Amino acid sequence: MDEALLRTLTPTVIGILVRRGADFAAAEDAVQDALVEAVRVWPDGPPQDPKGWLVTVAWRKFLDVARADTSRRHREERVEVEPMPGPGEAVDDTLQLYFLCAHPSLTPASAVALTLRAVGGLTTRQIAQAYLVPEATMAQRISRAKRTVSGVRFNEPGDVATVLRVLYLVFNEGYSGDVDLVGEAIRLTRQLAAKTNHEEVAGLLALMLLHHARRPARTGPDGRLVPLAEQDRSRWNTRLIAEGVDVLQAALTRDRLGEFQAQAAIAALHADAQTVEETDWVQIVEWYDELVRLTDSPVARLNRAVAVGEADGPRAGLAALAELDPALPRHAAVAAYLHERDGDPVTAARLYAEAARSAPSLPERDHLTRQAARLNAQLRS
Repeated sequence: MDEALLRTLTPTVIGILVRRGADFAAAEDAVQDALVEAVRVWPDGPPQDPKGWLVTVAWRKFLDVARADTSRRHREERVEVEPMPGPGEAVDDTLQLYFLCAHPSLTPASAVALTLRAVGGLTTRQIAQAYLVPEATMAQRISRAKRTVSGVRFNEPGDVATVLRVLYLVFNEGYSGDVDLVGEAIRLTRQLAAKTNHEEVAGLLALMLLHHARRPARTGPDGRLVPLAEQDRSRWNTRLIAEGVDVLQAALTRDRLGEFQAQAAIAALHADAQTVEETDWVQIVEWYDELVRLTDSPVARLNRAVAVGEADGPRAGLAALAELDPALPRHAAVAAYLHERDGDPVTAARLYAEAARSAPSLPERDHLTRQAARLNAQLRS
């Protein structure tokens, strides 16, 4: 297979899809899927017209995604802006599709990636960012998952843990990404909670509710990102907070702690503080210790460094941060914050600017850029 030819044709095919009506990002993602398909089938019989083949396959994949996105939006339109408390509506086919994509023949990581792409409506790029891997690596993982399940019967659903992981990532993408999937993620998690007596399902639902409760205060009128410490807590949704805390407490009484319950406990401690000064950082560090024990997640360790910096001082936070890989996403932003609190505005300004260059979203990039500009202005005055 001529890989150089594929690289040469890629911008041309993207341009054709854009002229047909696809936006650039969707066209790029569809062409990426078509290239993965080409890598799979061309060695057995390359087409006589490679460009025409790529255009046809990429356009078909774009239409498939567009139809799935339209179906998802129609489902979301049935969900109120603020999810109502209590059990979810009658289970629909969407949750069943999540379980079927989490097929036992797949590894959990592959099942999650496939479900996010096929049912969750996320692009390959968004999934790769969630997993902290290159887009090409994730494209190959999804392609392998499709090949694995292509010859199996979907009559044996996957396990709850895999479906929970998918719902968690869908919620996170909706909470901080380009597509609002929060309402859909909460709706499906409510359904799952009503269907099964699983403490981690309850933990995830509590986590979603507690985070969603703070969402109205997360951005200002001009769209700017507002950090947790600066949020107007009167805008937090106390009804959702109360429901989230009740769901979490019921789960914790079962004494089978999991990562979503631990994350929800941290969110509950933030929600319980009437002011930022009243935040119980010592207890939050203890919950992060539990979360690290359960997951050994580098992201959990990064967030723990922030909590340690609040509980024991910025020097202690920087010491915890020094144990982590500087290439970790948001590492520079955390380092900048801790250095500023430690009285080193020069280093903090440099790190804020560095963090802005690699920020995963435009609001976050703008926020970090403003932080760097603020400190640089102070240094010049």
